[in-house]
Amino acid sequence: MSDIDDESFETENWLVNTEWIQDFLKDHHKYNADFVLKDYTVSAGSSNGLSNLSEVLAVKIQYEFQDEKHQLELFIKLLPHDPFSRFFVTEAQFDLREIKFYTQILPDLLEFQKRHLRADAEPMTIAVPKCYHSTYNTGLNEEESSPEPSESILVLQDMRPMGYQSAHFTSGLTLDETKYAIISISAVHALSLAMKFKEKIQLNEKYPFLFQIDKASDSYQQLVEHGLPHLSKFLLEIGGKDEVLVALNQVRSKTRTIIETLLEPIEPMGLITHTDFWSNNLLLKNRPDPGKEDNCVILDWQMVTYSRATNDIALLMISSLTSDVRRKNTESLLDFYYDCLKKNLHKVNVDLEVDLGYSRQKLEFDYKKSQLLALLLCIGSVDIALGKKDAEERLIDALEDFNNDGVLNPNYLANLDNNC
Repeated sequence: MSDIDDESFETENWLVNTEWIQDFLKDHHKYNADFVLKDYTVSAGSSNGLSNLSEVLAVKIQYEFQDEKHQLELFIKLLPHDPFSRFFVTEAQFDLREIKFYTQILPDLLEFQKRHLRADAEPMTIAVPKCYHSTYNTGLNEEESSPEPSESILVLQDMRPMGYQSAHFTSGLTLDETKYAIISISAVHALSLAMKFKEKIQLNEKYPFLFQIDKASDSYQQLVEHGLPHLSKFLLEIGGKDEVLVALNQVRSKTRTIIETLLEPIEPMGLITHTDFWSNNLLLKNRPDPGKEDNCVILDWQMVTYSRATNDIALLMISSLTSDVRRKNTESLLDFYYDCLKKNLHKVNVDLEVDLGYSRQKLEFDYKKSQLLALLLCIGSVDIALGKKDAEERLIDALEDFNNDGVLNPNYLANLDNNC
């Protein structure tokens, strides 16, 4: 989600009016009669203002239904106002992909859990905002065709009144916050993996709208090519980072192949990944309950992909943790993720080690590969970190740590495979 400027807000505000609200409430309550609308407000939505994949309206509706007072607080996600961003989003189908996550993938995962959950197990929580409504029209007709959809609307629950707030990218996630995020993503990983295994389905065929590897690789390569010059300039300005600069230039020619290789799932562990899993796509409870599974809500599923679980975990840990938390806790957090995944799979009668042959050692190996992809994605989004002292220092630490560990060596992946 993203901020929208005043001009864009005025342009997009045509959507929310009394007629639209009445239609929305009829659909929401499944009740075909006018509601007593008491008041409504529309404002520019905000999620740190760092995404150009959507415009967001925050809407608050107060009304009466069957002599009772009600209030709904919504986020309405629309196509970007900027023509270039709008074309970029529709061409790559980022908007459609997120709508399909809420309207197809999420219901399928929940229905699968209902059918297969052990009698003695607590259901897994998929911690995402509630989806109230979606509209996606291609705009195609017999007389003319357009590459842009005429409408793309996704109405979600505003989680802020529920006691959630945005995670803090600049300061970095704490150890507990990281664990809450891991708990949330592990439910999606486990359910999609179990559904594939138990029902013998190909997730890429079942969900053809998933971000395909060739298109995702092109998008990420463009990001890296955009980010590397900015990063190089920054490193030259601060000085003393010649080894890192040399390593970055050596790996640059292979980034497209590296990205494509690491997005490719390794069976039987291919599953649904968020693929943009970092702090700015997370909401955290103001007062977390360690016994609950909804302390972290995951936003912005535009890049949902069939890929490797460790790609999500590596991006979270490299982009969003303080250097101290990352350095001290990488192994224990991998242990934590492995235990979460194993326990969640057990709830639907899948044994991670016996049925899928996946060990903690294999997770370690996959993570070591995924951290290179995560580092490249961080380089591609380097503008987000530059200008923020804590984030800059975290990025420098990651570059130096991984260069010292050989991650920036052009032969890093081959060396890993040879030593496996």
